[in-house]
Amino acid sequence: MNDELPNESNAEALPEQPAAADHGASPGADASPYLDELGETAKRMSSVRSEIAKALLGQQEIIDQALVAVLASGHVLLEGVPGMGKTLLVLALGRVTGCKFARIQFTPDLMPSDVTGHVMYDMESGRFHLRKGPAFTQLLLADEINRAPAKTQSSLLEVMQEGQITIEGESTQLEPPFVVFATQNPIEQEGTYPLPEAQLDRFLFKVIINPPDEAGELAIVQHVIEDRAGSGFRLDDLRQVVTPEDLVRAQKSVSLVRVEESVASYAVRIVRATRESRGLSLGSGPRGAIALVRAARALALLEGRAYVEPDDVKRMALPCLRHRVAPAPELQLEGRSADEALESILAGVEAPRR
Repeated sequence: MNDELPNESNAEALPEQPAAADHGASPGADASPYLDELGETAKRMSSVRSEIAKALLGQQEIIDQALVAVLASGHVLLEGVPGMGKTLLVLALGRVTGCKFARIQFTPDLMPSDVTGHVMYDMESGRFHLRKGPAFTQLLLADEINRAPAKTQSSLLEVMQEGQITIEGESTQLEPPFVVFATQNPIEQEGTYPLPEAQLDRFLFKVIINPPDEAGELAIVQHVIEDRAGSGFRLDDLRQVVTPEDLVRAQKSVSLVRVEESVASYAVRIVRATRESRGLSLGSGPRGAIALVRAARALALLEGRAYVEPDDVKRMALPCLRHRVAPAPELQLEGRSADEALESILAGVEAPRR
């Protein structure tokens, strides 16, 4: 059986993979009945990938991480200096997928009700009515989330974890797919409120957006100034290639991607190594291993495969774990980051052989 999916992004077929036990299938189950469904999903996501790349030039890895998070039903914390395309990424994703989009600019005076909404009394009808906040959407951009105090940040906890909003004791389910993209500026820390660990753990990924290389930056400048005097990208040029319903089906398809026990064990060993590393004062808990396998599954589907490879786990390790660990004081004194400690761990944990 060949578990390579028909995906336009694949240049050549990979070797056949043996059937294996999976979280969603019995041991030895044949995945072939699902290959058509997975193949269609991979084609759709390949179209989304290509369309967003027209706006976010030179940042293919960032686009892939955003799409993996959406497929895995996870939320993303975007970090980067101004002008790196954080907002553009989310706007383009909304445009290409047709998802409802809302943006919240977090400020020190922002109240929880400004995020979730509140109940108002209508004097004409003599009834209370729910006034929905911007969180009632499908793609939510929480811009500069660390500018708001903890009580406002925590108002997103239930929304992100449960996919629902409770106001005056009444819970309302949000329309799927619901994904939060929160941004923060790593440079300006004055007047900010660092996100608590409980809030950070709600994010599947922490994605760091760095400047593109010289060729990529030149392409961005040429794209923006070409044939016009504007200063931004034309999102109107992007086509909608899938629907929100397609994304929901794609999220369900991820559960059909097989994870062999040896690959799941590899993810667990990486996470356990973070708790034993001298370079880290705080390691990741079991939720980190769950997130790592979820992300690896989604990446495999995005790459056109019905099975997870060890490289999928390795590729997703940094965005999955960098916000779940803390560098040791001596590492910070040397000016080194948690990413460096994680890369050392990845180099030391042996991957299973195919």
